[in-house]
Amino acid sequence: MGGGTMTVARNNDLEAQIAEWRAYMHRRRELHRTDAEELEDHLRSRITELTEAGLRADEAFLIAVKRMGSLDELSREFAREHSERLWKQLVLPGEPDAPTAARSRRELPVMVLCAAVAALAIKVPSWFGFDMSDDDGGFYARNLSLFALPALAAYFVWQRRVGPRVIGVLALPFILGAVIANAYPLADDSQSMALTAIHLPLALWLVVGVAYVGGDWRSDRRRMDFIRFTGEWLIYFSLLGMGGGVLTAFTVGTFNAIGLDAEGFVQSWLLPCGAMAAVIVSAWLVEAKQSVIENMAPVLTRVFTPLFAATLLAFLVAIAWTTNGVDVERDALILFDLLLVVVLGLLLYAISARDLTARPGLFDRLQLALVVSALIIDGIVLLAITGRITEWGFTPNKTAALGENVILLTNLAWSAWLFLGFVRGRMPFARLEHWQTRYMIVYAVWAWTVVLAFPPVFDFA
Repeated sequence: MGGGTMTVARNNDLEAQIAEWRAYMHRRRELHRTDAEELEDHLRSRITELTEAGLRADEAFLIAVKRMGSLDELSREFAREHSERLWKQLVLPGEPDAPTAARSRRELPVMVLCAAVAALAIKVPSWFGFDMSDDDGGFYARNLSLFALPALAAYFVWQRRVGPRVIGVLALPFILGAVIANAYPLADDSQSMALTAIHLPLALWLVVGVAYVGGDWRSDRRRMDFIRFTGEWLIYFSLLGMGGGVLTAFTVGTFNAIGLDAEGFVQSWLLPCGAMAAVIVSAWLVEAKQSVIENMAPVLTRVFTPLFAATLLAFLVAIAWTTNGVDVERDALILFDLLLVVVLGLLLYAISARDLTARPGLFDRLQLALVVSALIIDGIVLLAITGRITEWGFTPNKTAALGENVILLTNLAWSAWLFLGFVRGRMPFARLEHWQTRYMIVYAVWAWTVVLAFPPVFDFA
């Protein structure tokens, strides 16, 4: 009886290990489900051979996985052997089953409808006298995120089939953002207006994240999926933006060749409507073609991580060599905050694309150097901001910069500690992933705090 119970327990443990291996393999979008099943059959046959030779099930699993090679190696080998199929995946629809095919056919018109709504939404204010070319009151700067992001959230609501309760939760922040952006008396040249224009899109993007995960915001895995989506969306949006720039140049040039001035149409319709529609189209492309393109972001991460690490280290050496302080004027604050955000983005996307079971390597040490360098720079900037506030008092910009740098400092400090523990073999990598996904709520709370509380606290200055 006891031996049978132990055997069942070992089998359950083995199935749990295989399930974890399978879950990660399914994240490797280069592999079709049939390919993944074939690899799993191969893994199981090797485990059977090893257990029949006298090894325990857990030992057999580890040896079988090691002999098969890492999933990254399997993916690369698969890409080499099936390059034609991967290319067709990128430009042609695949061969899904009937329900999936029917749903895919419905997604295109829904995406087009949402893109059209976003494109037309930015023209609606002009019907009420808000001219985009003469935006003295900063109306478009305050409301820019309210033209496209509600349509993007609606697209994900339809795609994820979320219930009325989640829809109500999603609608409230958009309504609140619209009221605050337009009810507060924000002058065009005020710091509060600039902060609202910067932080409201971030706050609403995280609301879109709730729609993306289908309301399942408590799941670390789904939040990491949204982080991964954000990186891929930025790549697609940038590519569409570059393509749109080429289209704009050709449009103006060809019409000028026949004596017609197209610049008015480009400025009033093509650029604003195209930019809003591109927000939706980029999301649709990520969802439709992520089986191939999602590898672009990890590649870019591996390229730019060592470059940014070298740049930050050089900056720290320059500070030590010249003993110059950090300029904390507005433009410099924005530059440093953007730099820290880029570093955090590189860290987040590297985490989202990493095999959690792989051992630490050189790239992990480079990331640790990047995070530690950013942490030191953040500390230097914080000291400079604190000094200026002590001397000149609080302003909306300096207070926002202080809060944001404290938030980033906290994230980077704990990330560095977790990374160090992982590199030294004392902590699992999954703890770093859980920390980053759960810290997203801090960004959301801070963004809404700046949007809602800062203007009245600082008398809308």
